[in-house]
Amino acid sequence: MSAENSSTPTSITLPWASDFHCHLRQGAMMETVTPMVEQGGVHTVLAMPNLTPPLTTTQMAVDYGKELQKLAPNVHFILTLYLNPALTPAEIAKAAAAGITAVKVYPSGVTTNSDWGVLDFKIYYPTFQAMQEANMVLCLHGECPSDAAKGICILNAEERFLATLRELHQAFPKLRIVLEHATTQAAVECVKSLGDTVGCTITAHHLFIIIDDWAGHPHHFCKPVAKFPHDRDALREVVKSGHPRFFLGSDSAPHPRSSKQGEKPAAGVFTTPILIPLMATLFDKMECLDKLEGFISTYGRQFYGLPEPIDGTITLVRLPLGVPAAYAISGSASDGETVVPFMASTEIGWSISKAE
Repeated sequence: MSAENSSTPTSITLPWASDFHCHLRQGAMMETVTPMVEQGGVHTVLAMPNLTPPLTTTQMAVDYGKELQKLAPNVHFILTLYLNPALTPAEIAKAAAAGITAVKVYPSGVTTNSDWGVLDFKIYYPTFQAMQEANMVLCLHGECPSDAAKGICILNAEERFLATLRELHQAFPKLRIVLEHATTQAAVECVKSLGDTVGCTITAHHLFIIIDDWAGHPHHFCKPVAKFPHDRDALREVVKSGHPRFFLGSDSAPHPRSSKQGEKPAAGVFTTPILIPLMATLFDKMECLDKLEGFISTYGRQFYGLPEPIDGTITLVRLPLGVPAAYAISGSASDGETVVPFMASTEIGWSISKAE
């Protein structure tokens, strides 16, 4: 990172950022949000596979990658597969040969398009063994399905899942595992206690909001939900410390306004077009701008085994950025729909002045 003044910088120049968890959807929504990846300061993005139908085969993922590349030719898309019974060790070998990096695990029913998700992890142990041998990454949506009889609800579903994370790490110590979008102090402490093959993504919005901010506010509602003040404090402290196994995964998850403001709001917060200015604003507030580059670029790339970025830089300046009230969804099939971003109709403290 270079800064105009290291104590109170008014501008910083960084490598293009990497987002290791992003939902780019399909159809008109995909056509709208994918070009916004670069607008938000990102040139590497790990694209989630929970489409309809989900990306369950190598060919489906490769075809999806080609669609994304046409929409954002300057962006490096890391492709993923959706864990399902047809994802055999043979398919893992095929996926690895095709350059697919990761497999995403969705416990059944915990979030958007997770109806095809996992009920029993042990039946996938041969697949995990094949992934370990192929040096692929296992990305975990770390929540147990809600079950009132077992005392599990959206507020403790992540913490109850951590025993599964420990079991998987013990069974496959050389398999790189990412606990996605951590929201709790318990998750932070768990990941820190495990080996170097276990990493963790943290979203922008979970570094800002707590339970009070999404209760009654559908555009802040996501899965996993934001938790308590002490949980947010733990997330902030671990990124402020510069821990190398915690890195940016935005979990930016756009939905049409009608889906977010309906009778049962869809889960997802949309941060893609403002992502890195948003991060700079927060890290400035936390007085740790010197840790920003590690969190948004270096640490995640090191965990995924990617080289240092050589595709240029972005310069952020301490100038207000107005966040639109909404973005129009492109395409004739969108029927005038919009998607509402995080921090809609407000200003954030930093903006991108130059990209090279």
